[in-house]
Amino acid sequence: MTRNTQIGTALIDHLRTQLTLESVAGVLLVSINRLLWLDTDSVIWTIENLIPADIMQEIQRITSFTVYKHLVGKGFVPGKDLSVDANSKLLLNRTAKTAI
Repeated sequence: MTRNTQIGTALIDHLRTQLTLESVAGVLLVSINRLLWLDTDSVIWTIENLIPADIMQEIQRITSFTVYKHLVGKGFVPGKDLSVDANSKLLLNRTAKTAI
């Protein structure tokens, strides 16, 4: 919450030495979720200024898969209501978007 890029970068760099990319993305997702309850402005700042592109891409992959599974579980039809492009970006029709 201090919005110090040096601290954040050092922490992420250390996590990279200890964990896989997927695990680092997962730790950041949990951290962002916790921060969301305390300071939403800091969440936006973190996403814009701190998270490296490769980790952000992994976060998008993880969340796209989770949302995809959730929507299929709610009865949405893959290929009709939702799909995923070559970059793992989730594509949703209007009805699926409103269900999220």
